[in-house]
Amino acid sequence: MIHRVVVALALAIMPAVAALPAVAQETRAETIAQLQAAKATKLAPYEPGTAERIANAVKRQFVESPDGFYPYFDSVYSGGGFTLGAGYRTFYNDRSFVDVRGLYSVKSYKLIEVVTQSLGLAHGRIGLRANGGYRDATQVSYYGVGGDTTTDGKSNYRMQQSFIGGTLNAHGPGALFLDVNGSYEDFTLDEGTGSSPTIGAIYTSATAPGLGESPAFLHTTVTGGIDWRPSPGYARRGGLYALSYESYLDSDETHSFDTLKAEIVQHVPILRENWVVSLHGAAVTTLDVDDDVPYFLMPSLGSGSTLRGYPSWRFRDRHSLLMSGEWRWIPSRLLIDMAIFYDAGKVAGRREDLNFKDLKHDWGVGFRLHTPSATPLRIDVARGSEGVNIVFSGGAAF
Repeated sequence: MIHRVVVALALAIMPAVAALPAVAQETRAETIAQLQAAKATKLAPYEPGTAERIANAVKRQFVESPDGFYPYFDSVYSGGGFTLGAGYRTFYNDRSFVDVRGLYSVKSYKLIEVVTQSLGLAHGRIGLRANGGYRDATQVSYYGVGGDTTTDGKSNYRMQQSFIGGTLNAHGPGALFLDVNGSYEDFTLDEGTGSSPTIGAIYTSATAPGLGESPAFLHTTVTGGIDWRPSPGYARRGGLYALSYESYLDSDETHSFDTLKAEIVQHVPILRENWVVSLHGAAVTTLDVDDDVPYFLMPSLGSGSTLRGYPSWRFRDRHSLLMSGEWRWIPSRLLIDMAIFYDAGKVAGRREDLNFKDLKHDWGVGFRLHTPSATPLRIDVARGSEGVNIVFSGGAAF
């Protein structure tokens, strides 16, 4: 009798037990639907963080091509000090624009330039550029020729330059590229306005070749190689392997000369680009031993993107060698890089002396404000054998 009662009860509750998963599933679905409906009533537009907002603003102002007035940060000429400027750009079709811009530095260096440029022609393989302008560098440093000069020989001169020219940028299959530039450049050299003695008070044409002359040149540069960096203005991976031939043809052939430059840049990312090892090497040589290279156009090292622990134009001669390495870490992928760096290099009067003996060295730390494709601000603090030097730049070190 008891057995029959148990069986009857089991048969009675089995349908209810079987229905429990369906009931639970319906209840869960209803709960999710209610939560989604409540969330939908509270939806708000995406709000970028502070770092992202700053990065986007920097990109709009300094990297993208604005139409109208915009702030312009660059260098008039190495050694000019902190510089501010502005420009005005207007497009005359989708890929072409005219740009008028100017710069002024704390040392009264000045630049005014008019540029017209067409980008992305021939399915993105060709770029054309024409420009003309005037540059005035009022107190360019000159320490003499050679790697054994001292700071006691510091002098300065004024260089004024009028120029007009054009550039063709061509991109071949893969990372191959070819750049061709031609320009007419008219120089006027005069006494400097700086606190150090003017160049003529210390040097002669024997110790400063071309002193007292103001030549004009037809200047041609041809550069070719491979470049697989995401952007020359800012990169954490990729590299550049390039060879450049440069010709300065003097109107009366007195100071005509040719140089050849070999350059290597390699970025090695580590741990998904959280750290980067960046390497740079460059060698410049004057091709003909009989060429009379003017003092103000000699290959040089110092400050900028060369020997950062030394002032601008610290070393000059007919040939130069530079090697740099950086260990970079990325506090913010959108905005900031930090770096520890080391530079070594030398200048020489003979090509056979471009070796690893008697190199000048420096080391330091750097801060870079960047976007995905440009470096609007770079500050490097470097120490060399002559003390500490601070570099302010509107471009990447390399």
